[in-house]
Amino acid sequence: MRTVLIVDDEKNIRSSLTTTFRLGGYRVETAENGQRALEVVERGGVDLVVLDLQMPGIDGYETLRQLRRKGHDVPVVFLTAHGSVERAVEAVKLGAFDFIEKPPHADSILLAARNALRQVELEEENLELRSRFDMIGSSPPMRELYDQIRRTAPTNARVLILGENGTGKELIARALHRHSPRASRPFVCVNCAAIPRELFESELFGHERGAFTGATARRKGKFLRAHGGTLFLDEVAEIPRGLQSKLLRALETGEIEPVGADRERGVDVRVLAATNRDLEQAISSGEFRKDLYYRLQVVTLRAPALRERRQDIPELSARFLRQACDDNRLRRTLSDSAVERLGRYHYPGNVRELKNLIERLVILAPGDVIDADDVTRALPQEKSSDGVGAGLEGTLRETLAGHERRIVLQVLRDEHWRMTAAAERLGLERSHLYKKLKALGIEKPE
Repeated sequence: MRTVLIVDDEKNIRSSLTTTFRLGGYRVETAENGQRALEVVERGGVDLVVLDLQMPGIDGYETLRQLRRKGHDVPVVFLTAHGSVERAVEAVKLGAFDFIEKPPHADSILLAARNALRQVELEEENLELRSRFDMIGSSPPMRELYDQIRRTAPTNARVLILGENGTGKELIARALHRHSPRASRPFVCVNCAAIPRELFESELFGHERGAFTGATARRKGKFLRAHGGTLFLDEVAEIPRGLQSKLLRALETGEIEPVGADRERGVDVRVLAATNRDLEQAISSGEFRKDLYYRLQVVTLRAPALRERRQDIPELSARFLRQACDDNRLRRTLSDSAVERLGRYHYPGNVRELKNLIERLVILAPGDVIDADDVTRALPQEKSSDGVGAGLEGTLRETLAGHERRIVLQVLRDEHWRMTAAAERLGLERSHLYKKLKALGIEKPE
């Protein structure tokens, strides 16, 4: 049973709310002022605080400030008198979940309480799932993905993972393996786009000694290496058309035939596949077999693009910043304006692009604090179809700085980084050019 703490200096309000919450199935504690409320929460066991905004002594606003300062993240719903809604909105910005105007209607206060407690449950579930799956993000698309992984991982179903480049498809595959009954067995990853066509069959199914020129020893293929575990076929759409039938047979029968072998061998493998291509279009063009597609997509998971989960960018940026600082033995912080600027970019390269961008900022930023101008200078400039910049990217100042950086870089490259010649072309003093490079975050390459 959840415990609600009701804090109000009016005895009648405390009494009526006590009745409301007890009838709603809650255990109730009360406090007549902010100081007493702090003592009750400190004691532990409180799941929700219903807090009057206007009280003598420590008012509700200050009570919330002290709760948060002491590290108590218990959800708070404010009670506010008519005319003080503006202050209640400020309290929500400070961390309150919601506010209800007095006199509180029973249905309204119970609904606010249920929503606040459900939000806490969701955050706890997300924290647990994120730690389990080694992924970052609490946005709705990521919460849905965590739930799909949780339900799919314990099964033996084949899974097709769709998503753009850089969205973390391999992370999803590893999470599915790590939380499956096969977790103690091998996880074997195959990048189908990186294997030469003439070696593909041998790479997947293995070969016998002497099977072809250069086959001086017997070789296990990826299927046999993954026996008992999971085989992840990344960029599965790149498998040569001629070999797709052999892969299909392996999926249907659980048997493979190494190159040069005279018999098939049984394998126990769960196959996961991923692609950034439209497989239905590949089927229409004859590049991909329809029957193989249906064999692979028993369950389909989709890795959301970063632009669909922008609220995760601050958390992702913080993680990547720590990693980049540790890897490069540097100390950097991101200003609020830098984080806001990072959140406005469209990220065609998704999470991988954000990670690379943060590392570039850590290395090239002129100061310890990375600001919005640093971010703008590091971002690639978008182009429209006529080759002209695609309008404002952020503020006018940020857009101009981006154009200036590109022009200076182009002149330096044209002049092979001869500073005197570049300064003359740009109409600058040589010393001024050096200052300009520092301001724009441009460093001469080794």
